[in-house]
Amino acid sequence: MATLLLLTSALQPSAEVLPALGLLGHQVKILPAEGAALVNAPDCDLVLVDGRRDLAPARDLCKLIRTTGSDVPVILVLGEGGLPVVALDWGMDDVVLHTCGPAELDARIRIAVARLSQHDDAESAVIRSGDVTVDEATYSARLGGRPLDLTFKEFELLKYLAQHPGRVFSRQQLLQEVWGYDYFGGTRTVDVHVRRLRAKLGPEHETLIGTVRNVGYRFVIPSTTAEDDESDSDASNGSDANA
Repeated sequence: MATLLLLTSALQPSAEVLPALGLLGHQVKILPAEGAALVNAPDCDLVLVDGRRDLAPARDLCKLIRTTGSDVPVILVLGEGGLPVVALDWGMDDVVLHTCGPAELDARIRIAVARLSQHDDAESAVIRSGDVTVDEATYSARLGGRPLDLTFKEFELLKYLAQHPGRVFSRQQLLQEVWGYDYFGGTRTVDVHVRRLRAKLGPEHETLIGTVRNVGYRFVIPSTTAEDDESDSDASNGSDANA
């Protein structure tokens, strides 16, 4: 069950604001419907804002919640008189009549919480390291605002390195992690793909993939200098191998 935060000006019991809540098993915490209450508000899965009587303050409170950077779903509780004027730019995720039944209310709560979870999952699939953004969900990578046209293995190599900025990997480690344990090609394959990846990053950014002498490669954290990195001569001296 979800933990709900109910913001109501009357500080009424939740069953009076939204009777259906009394028939559900969600945990409900009640706070005054004012901005100051948000400062020390407890963690919750969803916020309910009571707008049955004072619609304008409830609208302002929904907008205020969004300005705090909170991504917790917000449901505005309305009387029927509020439906004709409610608008999307108020900042809430959904609206519900205070007379709704428990099945409808529970469905709206579950959907709102699940939607946030899906959004978090999508965000977790995006890797950001400096100006490089790697989106696992769409198999796309960008350097600043520029899309990178990568092959599958180039993408996998960039993703793996960007996931571990600053960490040095040997060619053998990269071969195992990116190509897999059942790949029988030599480690020069890694050199070839590093060289191609650097070329696609461009002259100004090719040093993002640093070479560490006699060890391997690493993703260079942009805020640091790579004094111990060689140029990519080791990679460029390798002969092409099959991808």
